[in-house]
Amino acid sequence: MTTPPIVILDNGAYSIKAGISGIDWEPRIFPNSIARSRTDKKVYVSDEIDDCRDLSGIVYRRPFERGMLVNWDAEKIIWDRVFSPQGLNVNPSESSLLVTEPYFNLPNIAETYDQMVFEEWEFQSYFRCTPAALIPYGGLFEDESGIPPECMIVVDVGYSFTHVIPLRDGQIVWEHVKRIDVGGKLLTNHLKHLISFRQWNMIDQTHVVNDVREACGYVSMDWKRDLELCKQSVKKNPIVQEYVLPDFSSRSTSRSGYIRSGPNANPPADAQDNKTNGHSKRAEEDEEQILIMGNERFAGPEMLFNPSDIGLKQSGLPETIAHVISMMPEELRGMYWAHIGIFGGLGNIEALGERLERDLQALCPVDYEIGIYEAFDPASPPYVAATTLTTSEIYLSTYPITRAEYLEHGSSICRRRFGGPAYNVNPPGFTSGEISGEIDEDERERRYAMGLESIKGRGGKKRKEEEEVISGNWGGRRRRAGGVL
Repeated sequence: MTTPPIVILDNGAYSIKAGISGIDWEPRIFPNSIARSRTDKKVYVSDEIDDCRDLSGIVYRRPFERGMLVNWDAEKIIWDRVFSPQGLNVNPSESSLLVTEPYFNLPNIAETYDQMVFEEWEFQSYFRCTPAALIPYGGLFEDESGIPPECMIVVDVGYSFTHVIPLRDGQIVWEHVKRIDVGGKLLTNHLKHLISFRQWNMIDQTHVVNDVREACGYVSMDWKRDLELCKQSVKKNPIVQEYVLPDFSSRSTSRSGYIRSGPNANPPADAQDNKTNGHSKRAEEDEEQILIMGNERFAGPEMLFNPSDIGLKQSGLPETIAHVISMMPEELRGMYWAHIGIFGGLGNIEALGERLERDLQALCPVDYEIGIYEAFDPASPPYVAATTLTTSEIYLSTYPITRAEYLEHGSSICRRRFGGPAYNVNPPGFTSGEISGEIDEDERERRYAMGLESIKGRGGKKRKEEEEVISGNWGGRRRRAGGVL
């Protein structure tokens, strides 16, 4: 019997990192959205957005809202595109699937995952887990021994939220997972309002502003100093950048903007040629729309460290990490401080690791050493870890649920096998043990909705087993306190 190909979908709210295990060692990126252009009135699905010529007023329709997959009509169209010959070119009915789900995924939404995978696409088998659950199988924390640490903190800086997740022996400690309501979507929207209020009206140009944020944004190491520097002359300023907005006219040859002057300036070759040939500033420069990026460069990323700046009554990222570690057993806290990993789409913000390390120094006890681990491509660690897991000999026999098992037992077997916060952590007002006496129908329905009982009222037993942890080698980088690598 031949082994079916394993399709990996790191199904993020902003983009899907997809590939076939054993073939695609680096993920293929598919935007997790459907877009409609206001100019040509066309609809673009996922990577078809690359074919759109005018991105200035493109309108997005995303399956995710506030971190949860709530629009399966849109998601089905996107996944069909990913599986199509223009994407991965796979036949779902002849394949196995590994897909990631949001943290604290609601049980009813999780059941929809099961139904769509087995009843709509008819995969042979599938495994569902959170991105952080895959990290121990990858190389983010790998050292000379090739064995991942037993205790680690992973920071998933994503599109909707930022999660701080403790792991012990490869398992997520769900009762101490914390969330900060700051993600890439909030930072882009915040920048849109700043730019629209101060310079150009760009409220409807989400795609362009997101590119500006990714190109210009950085984390300030000294907020007050940088704020004062931004007030100096633009010509002598070490922070201010001039960003040329893209021109979506018919005669334009580029759809992306660029930094014309300032730090990290990267003007295109034709602009350099005009200068070297002695041309006076071309007439087109009079038509260029320039964004002056001063404190807008670091005002958004600062919200990760000070959410109260916009009225969020939450702790910043360093304080949240310190709080999570303080909830761990005292004898293990040193291991958690020494193994803090960062991944997610926002992990590529300039100086994020340096600022986090510096701020944690003030919160870390003197007896412990701080270790910050980052990836060269912060968006890829869950996918790369998934490739390592799925290429191991034990994967197909241990992790996935087969379609035959689903047709026999329904989603209840997925709840028992995959686990998660709703099944392993007692919600307020509920107990996972046996209840003495009779319970009414409403209570039984609530317990079923939380995954604590089947529809017949029988409590599911927790599955406890030892799993082999396999570590990959894919080129992460780490930075420790004191400059020791």
